[in-house]
Amino acid sequence: MKIVSYNVNGLRQRISQFGSLVKFLNSFDADIICIQETKLRRQELTADLGITDGYESFFSCTRTSEKGRTGYSGVATFCRVKSAFSSVEAALPVAAEEGFTGLLGCSRKGEAASVAKGLEEFSKEELLKVDSEGRCIITDHGHIVLFNLYGPRAESDDAQRIQFKLKFFKILEKRWQSLLHQGRRIFIVGDLNIAPFAVDRCDAGPDFEKNEFRTWFRSMLVESGGHFFDVFRAKNPNRTEAFTCWPSNTGAEQFNYGTRIDHILCAGSCLHEEHDVDGHNLLTCHVKECDILTEYKRWKPGNAPRWKGGWNIKLEGSDHAPVYTSLVDIPDVPQHSTPSLAARYLPMIHGLQQTLVSVLMRRQAAKQVESHVESNSFSDETNILGGCSPGVKRLATNCNLPGTNKSCCSLDQNSENTIIKVGRHCEDLTEAACNTTIAFEREYVSSMPSKETRKRARKSQQLSLRSFFLKSPNLDNGMDSSATDNSTNQTGVLNSNNQSQESPVMDDRGCNPVQNDANGSASSQDQEELDHGSNPTQNYSNGSSSSQGQEEQDGSNYMEKEKKNNVALLEWQRIQLHMQNSIPLCKGHREPCVSRVVKKPGPTFGHRFYVCARAEGPPSNPEANCGYFRWASMKSRQK
Repeated sequence: MKIVSYNVNGLRQRISQFGSLVKFLNSFDADIICIQETKLRRQELTADLGITDGYESFFSCTRTSEKGRTGYSGVATFCRVKSAFSSVEAALPVAAEEGFTGLLGCSRKGEAASVAKGLEEFSKEELLKVDSEGRCIITDHGHIVLFNLYGPRAESDDAQRIQFKLKFFKILEKRWQSLLHQGRRIFIVGDLNIAPFAVDRCDAGPDFEKNEFRTWFRSMLVESGGHFFDVFRAKNPNRTEAFTCWPSNTGAEQFNYGTRIDHILCAGSCLHEEHDVDGHNLLTCHVKECDILTEYKRWKPGNAPRWKGGWNIKLEGSDHAPVYTSLVDIPDVPQHSTPSLAARYLPMIHGLQQTLVSVLMRRQAAKQVESHVESNSFSDETNILGGCSPGVKRLATNCNLPGTNKSCCSLDQNSENTIIKVGRHCEDLTEAACNTTIAFEREYVSSMPSKETRKRARKSQQLSLRSFFLKSPNLDNGMDSSATDNSTNQTGVLNSNNQSQESPVMDDRGCNPVQNDANGSASSQDQEELDHGSNPTQNYSNGSSSSQGQEEQDGSNYMEKEKKNNVALLEWQRIQLHMQNSIPLCKGHREPCVSRVVKKPGPTFGHRFYVCARAEGPPSNPEANCGYFRWASMKSRQK
């Protein structure tokens, strides 16, 4: 069995980097993959982030918004299995638990959410507070209990977070002691945000190991009388510069100038029958190897140095590297299925189960909506008839309304513009009237064009880049004319005596295209002759010359804007050149520095400063950062 632990610094980013969740998980070729810092809220979990073929997953997300802490931590455990049901694979957990206090829910049969054994001395408020940031998932694999942890970070001057971190690990240790007392075997993996020894930090000072969290960590180890093995250090006792995390803003990965805060710990007896024999324990009998997957580092050999253009190259990956361990002689477990805490059962992924009552209520609501629409359609017909001439009203009212005799008067739903047809079976109507079809165009239909019309409208409304810089002077006139055309086309009734027995074919604006073109051309020609006293040929030539003049004016406006843009570009280049000339040179390499801004709250928050542009590294390395620093408010260095 292979177990991998990886602080991904955002699960979305890693999935995007590899192309899909399954490609990301398969790249490890591991049975259990423990992820930290998913940066997902519960409502953001979707199928493409949480589930994939061949894996069962378990998530814990942030439940608090204190100090804006939403979607900033989170852990997830992915288990590679052949079958999610009736399986004997040890990789598929028999039970799972969100958090470590027992209050967030457990999938173990017959157990409800309650305070876990060994934590009775703490109040529920204390337990819920440490479990509210989505920092732990526990999976019980029968032979071992696996803790996937993301330890809190606490700056040296943040007393509140220091107290939170102390309480977090104190409660955790109590839970571990309770499980070990029950005879369980424990594996702890994850980013604990603690480097226990000086060798685990690139710049450790003489007082490094006196830190209270590092002291606590070492007290749990077998060397100090505790129960746990530091698996990596036990398998690689003499390894130096074995780091798993590097500052992302200094380029320290290039010189491997980091820290080891991602760990794998184990405690408990071996699975052999003679486990009481000296030298038999979980580490020596079942842990084959443990190492760091450095190939997942962001900076790789061959990348351009950051001070030689490398700052402009985006490095994909997390600021952590995964760690893994391989276990041997892990037998199968009794037949079991995926625990109910799995992501496949989450409502935001699986969906809410429908009840019979919800289905019936949805059908009843649909019927009410349908009846409401029908009643509105009848009222619309009444409104249309109210605006018609008396002759038309007589023709329509003498036939039966829809619902009494549909063969006489019906609502044609197939045409683009809804029309009312009067058939042959109308009462008290002459044969000529019954053979005539009267079409009424509803006014509101003109504002609801057909599907094809909407597509053409969207296509015609697509703006070009040039349109953002040009404004047509006849835009208002065009709008007025279009409004006039619409009002003209929205006539109430077409005279039945002047129409054929078949309904007219409507165009997109609700009128006969042939008639509209003829009338429109005739009226425009008459109007031009009245206004200008010219013939249609002259009108066409005038229109061509005016459009040509408009194009020339548009072209001149475009050239003028281009000229202004060029002036602005030259000015910006001048400013950039001035800024480059004012950037100081570092003392160690005589190279231009990079500017940074203080983001930490305090008296210097928001102030800009300059530092050496090279990647951070050991002081003994002349190629590394020389440590130059200067506030931007100081006068530029004289060259």
